[in-house]
Amino acid sequence: MSADFDFMAASAQQKIAHLENKLNAALAPTSVHIEDDSAAHAGHAGAASGSHYTVTIVADGFAGKARVARHRLVYDALAEEMRRGVHALAIKAYMPQEFAELFQ
Repeated sequence: MSADFDFMAASAQQKIAHLENKLNAALAPTSVHIEDDSAAHAGHAGAASGSHYTVTIVADGFAGKARVARHRLVYDALAEEMRRGVHALAIKAYMPQEFAELFQ
């Protein structure tokens, strides 16, 4: 997506694709999945369509980093979007081995 991407005017699918592209470019994850949780926040002050997301991301770059540092990497990657339409992120950030262990 281009630097002049209009987040607020985009469709729900375009918003998710844009967020995924930004995370892929910044963190080179082995996996990234984004869910739009906005409907669950109807009536909330920041609950515009496409404003609340759950991000599940798996990346080698999280090695040796505490949860707060991992979340900071995600927030840094999406800094512009956080200023222009993303109201809230629920972040699940794993190293590949940690993620694999969830399913053993």
